[in-house]
Amino acid sequence: MEKNWILAIESSCDETSAAVIENGEVILSNIVASQIKSHMRFGGVVPEIASRHHVEQITLIIEEAMEEANVTYDDLSAVAVTEGPGLVGALLIGVNAAKAVAFAHNLPLIAVNHMAGHIYSNKFVHSMKFPLLALVVSGGHTELVYMAEDGSYEIIGETRDDAAGEAYDKIGRVLGLPYPGGKIIDEMAHKGKDVYNFPRAMLKEDNYDFSFSGLKSSFINKVHNAEQKGEELDANDLAASFQASVIEVLVTKTLRAVKEYDVNQLLLAGGVAANKGLREALSDAMAKEAPEVELVIPPLSLCGDNAAMIGAAGFVEFNKQQFAGYDLNAKPGLLLG
Repeated sequence: MEKNWILAIESSCDETSAAVIENGEVILSNIVASQIKSHMRFGGVVPEIASRHHVEQITLIIEEAMEEANVTYDDLSAVAVTEGPGLVGALLIGVNAAKAVAFAHNLPLIAVNHMAGHIYSNKFVHSMKFPLLALVVSGGHTELVYMAEDGSYEIIGETRDDAAGEAYDKIGRVLGLPYPGGKIIDEMAHKGKDVYNFPRAMLKEDNYDFSFSGLKSSFINKVHNAEQKGEELDANDLAASFQASVIEVLVTKTLRAVKEYDVNQLLLAGGVAANKGLREALSDAMAKEAPEVELVIPPLSLCGDNAAMIGAAGFVEFNKQQFAGYDLNAKPGLLLG
């Protein structure tokens, strides 16, 4: 098989990343520069600061990715870049860097949807067997995606308000945790018990959509009422109760979809795919209720934003000869499909 090496660039939020990927499934390099410490004091990502960091880092990260992969620009088959969704200023840094590299070295340019990238991070773990379902759970997105074939995306369910990751961050602030709060809440949840029985929104509804704003409100009201009465609530139990609600809804709806759509695989993807509680619950439920369907979960290193996943998704477009022009622009609200 001919070797096609793609330089991939990701800058949709607060990670500057570049990678070199062989044939969409072998990582030759995957460099990620995180900005978490810069945004931590603000309790969330500040778009202007994120963009400035990308400007400072992008050329250095690309050079490092090329060096680690031990390839030259003449070896490359194409340049892939995230065009959206994400922060418009952050996306523009990556898009313009990719256009510059493609123009300077006469390489095809590939535009990649960030959420498709998260799904294709699983390609580094296992070959994809269609048709399949992907549960994409991240800071800004919670979606169930049906894929009949490579590069085909049908959203069969999505969040109607806060994404699961957003809810975690907001609950983290209520608990006084540093940003991002998701990992700490997950750790706390394993020490506590589900004693507060928060609502499981839309669990019984005959669709695959999600809603986490009611859970967030219920949590905040519980904490504020306790504060007003001078009662002390156990923080670990609060975390466990919150996480139990999120996971039960995600797992229950996903299992229903797996059974209805008759798929070969279920892929977990996105930043919240790193959540230990979700990984355990989904693994247990699939083993018990849908053992014939293969569950694929990416390693922790590929759950967050990274360029390797953009290279994997970009290779699908490369095979279809779907290339972008130099008028490629950032699309902050880009939809999947």
